[in-house]
Amino acid sequence: MSAAREPLRRVVVVGAGQTGVLAAIGVKRALPACQVIVVAVAPDPAAFADHAATALPFTNRLHDRLGITEESLLLKAGASHRLIAHMIGWGAPQSDGQAQHGAVPYGATLEHALMTRFANDWGGGSKNSGGENTSAGSLAQLLAEAGRFCVPPGNQPSPVDDVDYALRWNPPAYRDLLIGLARQLGVDHVQGDIATIAPDDAGGIAAIQIAGAGRLEADLFIDCSGTGARLLAALRQTEQQDWGNYLPLRRIIVAQPGLAMLALEDRFTMLPEGWLCEFAGRDGLQVTLGSSGQVSDNAAVQALGGAAIASIPLMPGRVVEPWAGNVVALGDAAARFEPLGFLNLDLAHRQLGLLLEMLPGRQIEPLERREYNRRSGLMMDAVRDTLGMHYAAPQATNVFGKMRRSDRLSLAIDQFTRRGRLPFWEEAPLLGQEYMALLGALGFVRGITPQSRSTGQREADEAGRAFSAKAQAALQFAPPYADFMGAVLQQAGPPR
Repeated sequence: MSAAREPLRRVVVVGAGQTGVLAAIGVKRALPACQVIVVAVAPDPAAFADHAATALPFTNRLHDRLGITEESLLLKAGASHRLIAHMIGWGAPQSDGQAQHGAVPYGATLEHALMTRFANDWGGGSKNSGGENTSAGSLAQLLAEAGRFCVPPGNQPSPVDDVDYALRWNPPAYRDLLIGLARQLGVDHVQGDIATIAPDDAGGIAAIQIAGAGRLEADLFIDCSGTGARLLAALRQTEQQDWGNYLPLRRIIVAQPGLAMLALEDRFTMLPEGWLCEFAGRDGLQVTLGSSGQVSDNAAVQALGGAAIASIPLMPGRVVEPWAGNVVALGDAAARFEPLGFLNLDLAHRQLGLLLEMLPGRQIEPLERREYNRRSGLMMDAVRDTLGMHYAAPQATNVFGKMRRSDRLSLAIDQFTRRGRLPFWEEAPLLGQEYMALLGALGFVRGITPQSRSTGQREADEAGRAFSAKAQAALQFAPPYADFMGAVLQQAGPPR
């Protein structure tokens, strides 16, 4: 009978942004006896995960796992709910000259019956050659357009139980909330720059020297330092994979925040200058332009609708092995890509979830590293291909030109347009039905599935009536979203 491995005694997390602090909380929750130290280094303006104001629904479940309640996010971090992403102008213009558009709801929101003829006629795809996506099979879009939503009560069935959602928040307030929880759990904090890094004899790091704070040894180092990957880059075997041929963006331009607003949708609009993200929030409307780097400052200001406060260069790519020796890179330290589709922090959180699932002992087994690198690599490549799906859209190719596509992405688009189906992607950020909705919203016309060919009109009509009944029930059940949020905040009372 083999003896249990000695558990980790000390873990050092480099980077005190929201990615690093949440990683420290996760390790401390998993190993209460382990000393966890966060080293606060200079923040990286290009660390889009660290500065993100939202993620995807996976983060809600990770928060629950780590003891971060949705109520605390609403009350202390300025959080609100997101039901859909609205994609505008990515496909070919409609026959009437209007911009093509479509919605991407979260979760497995389409019922089985709605994936047949009714779906081809009305939901998640196009009703005409222009590729207009009405998404009639999505309760989330109907609620978002009506401005009505409430969180399902949980203790009894409700008409909105099947509506998944993501949260948005104010990043500084969210980070402060995480820091407070980390302190409660006993996570230690060190401020200072890394002066030197001492390698060990196994391809990892023995210790780091912090200016003004001394030497820190650890069994495991977690690199959340940003795009420079301060720890991982110090290891000789670190290799990079360039995504420049797959992803065209080289510059992210950020506008001065607008007025606060409550909205259940966010918008990504394709313009001649690039894509424009309009992201609503209780702390203001955030507007961002993603460009290839060839757009003038004046054109960028016109596209943004106001003055720019930041212009961030971008060179997309990822590390080949995010776990090397005893160093694991998460989020921005592992992959660099644009904030399109809110994938940056989602990737960091899914990598953290994988690390917590595979936390090693003091003696790290090579097999653990290989399996983590395999799965984390699949996560990163799936993000690249999800972004590539956007740039393969008809209007996106006119703006950015044709980009290289992986074999997996080419197969997915081919299967969707010819057969109305998608191959399975391991470790993908979206569910299969979310990808179906995304492709339709981007202007790809879904092919006819064999199942829909065998579905009679009566069955399709019954599915349509059933969905209409569900939609009516959901709209009657859910209050105006502003009323719901007002009641939640009022019930909680003034902040303490």
